Amino acid sequence: MTSLDKETAAMRPIQEIHADNLPAHSQDPGTVAVALNKLVDHSATQPDVSHSIHAPMHLIHHIPSLQSILPGIEKLAAEYHVGNYVFDRDTGKEFFESMPIYPRLGMHLLYYGGAQIKVLHDKKIEHVLQEISVRQGKVYDAPESVQSIPSFIKTYSIPLDELLYPDLKSYKCFNEFFSRKLKDGARPVKNAADPAGICSAADCRLAVYATVDLAKQFWIKGNLFTVPELLHVPPDSERAKTFEGASMACFRLAPADYHRFHSPIDATLGEIVDIPGEYYTVNPQAVNEPGFDVFTANRRAVLYMTHKPTGTPVAFVAIGAMMVGSITWTGGAQQGATVARGDELGYFSYGGSTVVALFPSGFVEFDADLVEISNKTLETLVKVGSSIGHASHPQ
Repeated sequence: MTSLDKETAAMRPIQEIHADNLPAHSQDPGTVAVALNKLVDHSATQPDVSHSIHAPMHLIHHIPSLQSILPGIEKLAAEYHVGNYVFDRDTGKEFFESMPIYPRLGMHLLYYGGAQIKVLHDKKIEHVLQEISVRQGKVYDAPESVQSIPSFIKTYSIPLDELLYPDLKSYKCFNEFFSRKLKDGARPVKNAADPAGICSAADCRLAVYATVDLAKQFWIKGNLFTVPELLHVPPDSERAKTFEGASMACFRLAPADYHRFHSPIDATLGEIVDIPGEYYTVNPQAVNEPGFDVFTANRRAVLYMTHKPTGTPVAFVAIGAMMVGSITWTGGAQQGATVARGDELGYFSYGGSTVVALFPSGFVEFDADLVEISNKTLETLVKVGSSIGHASHPQ
């Protein structure tokens, strides 16, 4: 169980994560880096992911094998909830998502990212996180990793009836299941006949903002976040000017989610620009923390698209994260091709990840319920194809 109802979650305070609130003897970044490496090793031999890197923090005090990896963390887990609230659009209720142990430790290292601190064989934090992410990807690419698929399904209550290949023997490794495909029709596009419609690009936790300034006020607190930094373009470039004051949709994919991403608009596909970067966690507590510039620091790839009904440019930014092995483009790689809303563009390999869509100022009017929830500093649980808004000026 990785989520809790609001009433159960309220029985413990939520831990605000800081550099000094792991157990005192475990706060050294070198100690945490060693613990993360042990978690990766543990995941290769422990088939139950809920007793490995996907152990939810609220259950750590029941798992002795993890307590030995970072002694004292069980006391923290027994006293606090670690994670964040999400609004479920279908039920109209909030629920609490308990953070797995690996992003909790990854967040601790974020406080030392960019500093000239060396850990683990005299390596910088960024190098360590990259190595850990690559190693975890290799663990889950190995044939024996199929043994972790059943526990992953159980831990996250993943429905098999919507999968294109529900027989688990169809998957040759864990990562094949992680980037699983769904049956045709499993994610219908709402308002498909409306040429102005814009839909969710992913099964995700969604936040939407009419302007970048609003996004920075309510959600993205990194001091260096700007559109030119996100797109990795000069501030005086044409692309920076095109998206000045842009509207933003942030689609955060949690480990449990279907990890293929889809087109939010009817579009013609342009070029893809790969941007190197780090492997920081994109957990909301990291995104909401002043000084953490995870979106503009992490490795990412930008697909430039053109909205077919209006000729309006849109930037679709796939952002990797801690434990993400790769960003793979499928339909999105066909430059010059046209796609309809809901068509597949690509997928993330193992880990949490995020897509950010930028729309020129004034182009999109987001659905009112999503705006209301986002302005409360909450994400909304949505699926591919769900309506998120419409173009204000369709031709």
